[in-house]
Formats: sequence, C-alpha cells, structure tokens
Amino acid sequence: MPDPDDLTARARIRQAALTQFADVGFQKATIRSIAAEAGVSPGLLRHHFGSKEALRDAVDAYVMDEIRRTNDDVTAASATGTFGASVDREALRPFQRYLARALLDGSSTIATMFDQLAAMTTQWVAAADETRTDRPGTDTHTRGALYTAMVLGIPLLHEHLSRVLGVDILSDDGDRRVALAMLEIYSHPLISTELAEQARAALYPDPPSRSAR
Repeated sequence: MPDPDDLTARARIRQAALTQFADVGFQKATIRSIAAEAGVSPGLLRHHFGSKEALRDAVDAYVMDEIRRTNDDVTAASATGTFGASVDREALRPFQRYLARALLDGSSTIATMFDQLAAMTTQWVAAADETRTDRPGTDTHTRGALYTAMVLGIPLLHEHLSRVLGVDILSDDGDRRVALAMLEIYSHPLISTELAEQARAALYPDPPSRSAR
C-alpha cells in the first residue's frame, strides 16, 4: 500500500505544477520553483514524476479527469432538475487558467485536451438536439467544436474581458457576472430561427442536405 505521506506530497506537487504552469507557462516553470511551492525537495519531485514533461502529463490527466467528473455531475444533475447546485465554479477556475495558458503557449499537449473537451461538448449538443422543434442545420461535431472554442476564449481573453467589464472575471464577482451573462446568451438567442433561415438561404442558396446529427 502506498505511503499516505507520499500520496499527499504527490498531490501537493501536482497542484503546485498546475498553478505555476498556469501562471508563468510550462517553459518558465522550473523543477526547483515547483518543488519550493509544494514544500518538497527537487529530488522528491523527480522521485514521483521523473521529469517536468512527465509532471505536465500528470497535470493534464488530472485536469481532464476533474473536468470529466464535473461534466458527469452536471449531466446527472440536469436530468433531476438540480443543474445549478451541481457546478462548483470556484473549483474550476484553476483549470480554466491552466487551459488558457496552454492555448496561449501552444503547449504540445493542448490539441489532445481540446479534442477531448470538444467531444464532451458535442454530447451536450446532441442531447439538446433531441428536444429541438426545428431541424439542425449543421452537424453536432461542428457545433460542439465551436462551442468549446468560444468557452475557452473567455479565460484566454481574461485580461481584455476584465478590463472591459471593470472586474477580474476570475474573481467571485467577475465569475458570477460572466456565468449569468452566458446563461442569458444560451437561453435567449440573438436572432430568431426565422431570421437564421433567411440568412442561411442568402449565404448558401443551394446548401447540402441538412442533417439532425
């Protein structure tokens, strides 16, 4: 059985790496600085993870596991009408910052993470399509990928959004403001389905056959 102290140290190292990779990026973060933040020696960090690259892989896996867990919780809660109580947005903020930095830095692992996020979002789009009264004009994969890009754009543009809104969007007040605005956007489309049909017809007079999936 693993030593509980080792498990605690491993978790501290992983959390410190997540924070530093998000704050300064993978290239600038060092084994020594991560170990110092975790309160361990560089040797113990290497004992647990071997290298900075392997540590990043562990952080990537942790971030995606937590996002999947949240996604599963929200999916289950939405089926029982307890959607709002199922999301711990404060707990998600470090992951938002981590993903934004990985996108900004062009991390070698961000492509895989984006693909996984897009796949999860596509499942939500497909489920939403089941209750639509009109027939979707584009496939779920395309819409899922675009939703993912738009959501990730919020933390990626953290500095600019915070300046325009006059509040740090990753603070409690800023996050609440963004969350409420996003709910408003999702629940009240900017244009009607009729106007969308007119625009679609004008842009593509002879579109390919439309599919609901």
